Order: sequence, then C-alpha cells, then structure tokens
Amino acid sequence: MAKVFMVDDEPLLMESLEIILTYSGGHLISGSSNNGVEALDKLSKMSEEQLPDVMLVDLNMPQMGGIELIKIVHEKYPQIKIIVLTTFYDEKNISQALAGGATGYLLKDSGKDAILDAIDRALNGQSVLDGKVMEKITQMMAGAAAEENKKAPSGDIYEGKDLTDREKEICRLIAEGCTNSQIASILFISEGTVKNYMSSIYDKFDVHDRAKLALMLKG
Repeated sequence: MAKVFMVDDEPLLMESLEIILTYSGGHLISGSSNNGVEALDKLSKMSEEQLPDVMLVDLNMPQMGGIELIKIVHEKYPQIKIIVLTTFYDEKNISQALAGGATGYLLKDSGKDAILDAIDRALNGQSVLDGKVMEKITQMMAGAAAEENKKAPSGDIYEGKDLTDREKEICRLIAEGCTNSQIASILFISEGTVKNYMSSIYDKFDVHDRAKLALMLKG
C-alpha cells in the first residue's frame, strides 16, 4: 500500500481526496495537514516506516505555502515524492515548484484518474505534468530561447561548445534546477536518453559534476 500525505487548506478537497485514495484500493492515507508548518511538525514525529511515499501539496496555504514546504521536504526527506495539486499554473509557481524538488505538477480539476496515475508514476520514478502546465513550460522554454538568441555572441555561454539544440534545451533546464526525471518528462524523452545527453554535455564543458555545471550555466 502506497502511503500518501495530503497538505491543503480546503476541507472539501481533502475529503474528496480521502474518498478517492481510500476506495482506490492501493493507497493508504498516512496523514494530512492544512499548512506547511503543521505538515513538517507531523513528519518530524513519524518513524522511518511511517513516513509517506508521496505527498500531495497545495501551493497557496496559510503560515507556510507549498513552495517553501516542497524545498524543505525535498532536503530533509528526499525519498518522499512530491506532487503539486493546485489551481495555479503560472510561470513563477511552476518553476519554483519543480526547481524545489516537486516530482509532478497537477491542477485540481485533473480528475481522480489523473491523480491516481500521477501517484503511481511518481512511485515508479517518473514525473507527471498536467497538460496546461506542459503548455506553459513550452512557452517558457520558447521565451528563454528567444531571449538567448538576442544576446551578443561574445556573451554566449555555449560559444565554442558545439552543443546541439537539444543539449542547449537540457542545459537551460539544468540551470533551472530540474532533475533528470523532470527533464525527461518536459522533453518527452526517456531518462536514459537524458543521461546520454548529460554525458555529452559534461564532456563539452569539461566538467563531471552537476552542481558545477549548473553554476557555469547560471553564471
């Protein structure tokens, strides 16, 4: 049974999620909170066996919102998969949630099948993004590419690296803090393919450390 922890300040949604998860047959609700502060307090009191496998996290909540909660949970409990479940899908929230460590990003109108599928995929190490979120990410990437093309060649971090367009896309996502799983989901390729691209990118930048590469790309 997959253990799921819910964090949302909407009682009706929490009740609906509880019904969906309970009657799915494959999920166990390990806890719930209506804000990030309460969620962290409950997690801190759990044993290793009691910790959830997946957290469903809203973004707009009192005391501590989802973005801050995602970062803290990802750092303290990296084994927990985090799926955003919200009504917001603006560029800032999407970027911060994924960079903070969210495995998936769903909208609250996704439906029960999409939510259950997202949990299962997260448990299998896959990322899942709502269609509207994917569309927004595509727009973000297109905008980033357009801005990059405006830069003078002398200031181009990729100059002399002989990177392919796909490798440049992956570099932009690395700079934003995306994991291999998230990159694979965003670009509709396998994680194995991402790893192959990463190996080529490391060679072309003459680095073999992801953190160093990210710093170079941001700088």
